[in-house]
Amino acid sequence: MNILFFDSGGKALPIVLKGRPIMGGRTRGRALVSKDPLSFLGGVDPETGRIIEKNHDLNGEKVGGAILCFPHGHGSTVGSYVLYSLVRRGIGPKAIVNEKADPVVVVGAVIADVPMVDGVDISKIRTGDLIEVNGDEGIVIILEERSSCT
Repeated sequence: MNILFFDSGGKALPIVLKGRPIMGGRTRGRALVSKDPLSFLGGVDPETGRIIEKNHDLNGEKVGGAILCFPHGHGSTVGSYVLYSLVRRGIGPKAIVNEKADPVVVVGAVIADVPMVDGVDISKIRTGDLIEVNGDEGIVIILEERSSCT
């Protein structure tokens, strides 16, 4: 669900996207958005946090410090540990937003203590947007849209 509010002058206020809480916690940061599913085992370099999955739309991007938004995970259960290891080493995502939670990603978020929300239409979020994730309530707020290059 996309809820848009306006102030008395007609200026749009933050966009609130309601989903389902998966892992509690609250954080804000810049979004890194993919239209492709992601595997943490084989898709993300465990030494650098860089996405290395061939033909992935974020190939070459680092997940460290970003709020990682992608449809769902795929791949081996070892991916949970890879996510945990990335976060523990300070090169993992600050939060995860999915359209549909995958058990491998959920377990990784839980053991790494990373806020996670699913059931969100990630097409409303763009890479570079400043967003806040509230994993306790299952809410993602787009606080500031990325600046357009002109």
